[in-house]
This record gives sequence, C-alpha cells and structure tokens, in this order.
Amino acid sequence: MNLPLKIAKRYLVSKKSHSVINIISLVSVCGIAIASMALVCVLSVFNGFQDLIASLFSTIDPQIKVIPIQGKTFDASDPAIQEMAQWPEIAQISPVIEENVLLIYGDRQVPALLKGVTNQYEKQTRIDDIIIDGHFLLHDTVTDYATIGVGLANSLATGAGFRRPLMAYVPKRKARINMANPSSSLSSGRLFMTAVFRVNQAEYDDQLAIVPIDFARRLFDYTTEASALEITLQKNANEANIMERIQGQLGDNFEVKNRIEQKEASFKMVQIEKWMSYLILGFILMIASFNAIGSLSMLIIDKKADIDTLKSLGADNRLISRIFLTEGWLISAVGAVTGIIIGILLCWGQQTFGWIKLGEMSEAFIIEAYPVSVQLLDIAAVLALVLLLGFFTAWYPVRYLKNIWMK
Repeated sequence: MNLPLKIAKRYLVSKKSHSVINIISLVSVCGIAIASMALVCVLSVFNGFQDLIASLFSTIDPQIKVIPIQGKTFDASDPAIQEMAQWPEIAQISPVIEENVLLIYGDRQVPALLKGVTNQYEKQTRIDDIIIDGHFLLHDTVTDYATIGVGLANSLATGAGFRRPLMAYVPKRKARINMANPSSSLSSGRLFMTAVFRVNQAEYDDQLAIVPIDFARRLFDYTTEASALEITLQKNANEANIMERIQGQLGDNFEVKNRIEQKEASFKMVQIEKWMSYLILGFILMIASFNAIGSLSMLIIDKKADIDTLKSLGADNRLISRIFLTEGWLISAVGAVTGIIIGILLCWGQQTFGWIKLGEMSEAFIIEAYPVSVQLLDIAAVLALVLLLGFFTAWYPVRYLKNIWMK
C-alpha cells in the first residue's frame, strides 16, 4: 500500500480534533451515496421500460427483417434468398407482404395494414401469447382467416368467430380508375375472423390484420413478390455476424435490421430520456460533492500539525498534496460504492416484490409495478462520474490551501 493512501485512509476513519469535521465528512459521504443510489435506480427503471418495450415488440416482430431500399417489393424466389434458407444458422426465413387496405365489416370501414404471412409465422413469433379471443389460424380447406388487433376489431365492431365475412379492398395495380364504375378498379377478397390479439402498441392493435400470404398475393396481384423477409436464427447464432453475412449475400439494395433497429424511434426516445436523466442527476451529484470541498478544507486546517511533522520527516509538497487528494477521492468512493450497493438492493427488491406500483390504475397497464433492470454499463457510468467529480472537488481545496500551509 502506498504512503498517501495509507495516511488518507487513516484520516478518513480517525476521530478529528473538531467533531464538526466528522459530521461534515459524514454528510458528504451520505450526499454522494444518495445521489449515486438515485442514479442507479433511475437508470435501471429506464432499462426496465426498454426491456419491456423490446419484449412487446419481439412477440410479433421478427428477429431480423430484410426490406428493399428502393421499391415496395422484390422477388422472393431469388436464388440468393433460397441459398440463405440453407444456412445452418438460420432457423426460419419467410417472405411477407405488407400493404394498406380498406377493411369493411357490415356498415363499418377502416383503413388497415394487411400483413400476409406464411404457415411458419406461428413458429417464428409468439403470436399465441397475445391472442385474447379465438385462436390463430391462417386457412383451412374451406376459406382464409384473419387475425386482427383489438383496436381494429373494436373499430369494425367484430371479433373472433363472427359469421359475417370481413371484406378487403385495394386498387388494382394494373388497371386505370373507371370513373363511371369505380368499383371495377378495386380488387377485393373475403376473410373470416378467427382471432383478436393485443400487443398494447397502437401501431399494431389499431391497424394490423394478419392473413395468409397467398390471399395477400391474390389481392395485390402478386406472384412470388414479397415486401420483406422475416428471419429467425438458431439459439446459438451470432446475430451481428449473420446480419453482416445477409447484407453481403443480398447486396446494397436491401436493408437488414434487428428488432431494435426495426423500432429505432421508440428505443432512441427511451435512451434520450435515460441519459438526460443521467445528466440532471449528475448535476445534483455535483452539488452534493461540493460538501467534500468544505470537509477537505477543514481537514487540511485540522491536520496542520501533521503536515509540519511530515515536512520535518522529509515529505515534500507533492506527497502531502497527494495525501489530501486521495482523501477526497476516498470520500467520493465510499459514498459511491455505498450508494451503488443500496441502489442495486433496491432494484432487486423492486424487481422481486414490486414495491412501487404504476398507480391506482396499475391493473389497466401491462405490468403493475415499475420494471427495473440493472446493467453493468450504468454502474460503471455512475462510478466514473462520482470519481471524476471527486477528483475536482479534492483538487480545488488542496491547490488553494497548499499555498498557505505547505510553504
């Protein structure tokens, strides 16, 4: 153990000649600990909400999605795509068609996003986990079926098992509009409702209808076209490496996205809010660290006799400065470690017991209590901030007072 650290540790725990110095030191440690604890808890709550959003999207979104950069569709029978299906790292690869349509049920009509999927869709997603009415089915020997979001079902006043067919209308791609008979310019298809899902995300619940891809191709006058590829990887596959390999296989005309990139706006907003909170709480931590300036200044004055003794023993001003700089760092480090440990314990308790609820109407939300997720990067960011502030709060009084006491 080096000499400055050993002396600084002694000064930290030893009783000072003036008890007020002990009190101020304790206040400094407690202030830093509380701010550090708050930082850990707040950042962990944002992580929890991000994980919650990811879990909601992952229920219905693919692990990897490939979309064309130019145009709406591409040929899904391309040999490069067929070759990808044979890669051992890929568990499932399915073409999908996503287009806007007009859905009519009885006297109600609502614009919607029609998503045509293959029979592999149920295996690629956890669609069964979000079904709230009926059961997921694409087609049988008699007819085709649709699974729609709960908001869309409410707008159409329909539900699973309703006997009246659901009609879908789109303009014909290869026909001109006939003003004398506009209906002749539309393609139509008939479906029956088999299930209603709820993701608690408006972009899905209020406008998404999942149908067989063959039905979608007939409706939009497609043959082997697709608007996207949805890919599921094997459990041990490296997602980043496979995405890079897919990009190289398909070329620059396609964009390859994982789940976070598919919903980049949602995740980016959470990240912005998270790090803005980090800056605000960091400012509060900086104010709490100012207590260390007073504590360290009074400690230097209190230890004037020790400084004279050390100088008589041959210690130079640099060594004495390092002692008190280390003392300031120790105050910050003790406060930071204490606060981080308490913050982690509080997050564990919140995650295990759900102490803090979302409010009186918590039963109306997806979860009842605030979600938390402690991440190592956040702990490192909090510790780094505290130590950085600790250095500057220690450096100022040492630099100012050494001209007086260290001559």
